[in-house]
Amino acid sequence: MNTPIKKTIILSLLIFFFLPTVQIEAQKKPKNIVFMIGDGMGLAHVYAAMVNNGNKLELERCKNIGFSKTFSANNFTTDSGAGGTALACGVKTKNGMIGMNADSIPAESILELAEKNNLATGMVAACAITHATPASFIAHQVSRNMYEEIAADFLKTDIDVFIGGGRKNFEVRADGRNLSNELKTKNYQIAYNLDEVLTAKNGKLAGLLSENHSPAMPERGDMLPESTMKAIDLLDNNKKGFFLMVEGSQIDWASHDNNADLLVKEVLDFDKTVGKVLDYAKKHGNTLVIITADHETGGLTLPKGNIKEKQIKANFSTKDHSGILVPIYSYGPGSEKFQGFMDNTSLKVKMETLLNLKK
Repeated sequence: MNTPIKKTIILSLLIFFFLPTVQIEAQKKPKNIVFMIGDGMGLAHVYAAMVNNGNKLELERCKNIGFSKTFSANNFTTDSGAGGTALACGVKTKNGMIGMNADSIPAESILELAEKNNLATGMVAACAITHATPASFIAHQVSRNMYEEIAADFLKTDIDVFIGGGRKNFEVRADGRNLSNELKTKNYQIAYNLDEVLTAKNGKLAGLLSENHSPAMPERGDMLPESTMKAIDLLDNNKKGFFLMVEGSQIDWASHDNNADLLVKEVLDFDKTVGKVLDYAKKHGNTLVIITADHETGGLTLPKGNIKEKQIKANFSTKDHSGILVPIYSYGPGSEKFQGFMDNTSLKVKMETLLNLKK
């Protein structure tokens, strides 16, 4: 066999065997990421809700599971400011700080980086949108309690959709500014209730659904799942892709109160939202869904229970946060990157790499 024929055969074999592998690798890069944070949600919280729900959760659809180390720059036990900043910005900071490193230098968040790369961006929270966790994705302040300053930071970005509470931080301010009016000049639709959110068809949307925080479950109804899917519907108009952060905020508050019944209701509301997002991801095939927590709250253990009767006995060791690892669940292209043990700061790095974001 002459040399040119040999080369042709070898090249054909290489293409046959290796091109499918290259294509499979290319398919593992997501176009979109939905980053879901169950505030304060540890493994015991998940299992308590699972037992109450007939031994099943939507979360079980996630086959890739890891664990996150949550300590902050100055404390074994993080708060939501430092925990949220680690997830959003990929840096350790001191408890109470928002979107800054431990030296008070602003750190770019994954949302801001996605925005810089012309992806659509959004946030949905079951609390004030200016509260610690959502604030970590868009604001840069030395204190999580600087709510009016955090609200003003929204005007410094080009976020496409944000839905939650905290209307007073935008409209009833010490400096006299009405940020809702300023948002309108930047072409935002302002929605003051869920019905107004759901009627939005396209364009930018600021949903300020309550004066301060949204009500707890069940009074809140389907605010979180419906707002999340409306945000996805609006963000999906961007052909380059989107980044969306969703927070199940009040799992944390129920745990601070050591209220097991409310805790389960809040986790199930978050899990319902997870299910709808996973349905979207399964249908489209181009969306990575990551579900985790910023920390565990309550030091919850479950010493007794009854699967058939859907009952658990809950023991809390604290009314504050604990320092234990929290789980990471993931689904979709790139989800294999979130297996095993990792620092909470590594999630941002993994996300920006998967989305191929340029700094």
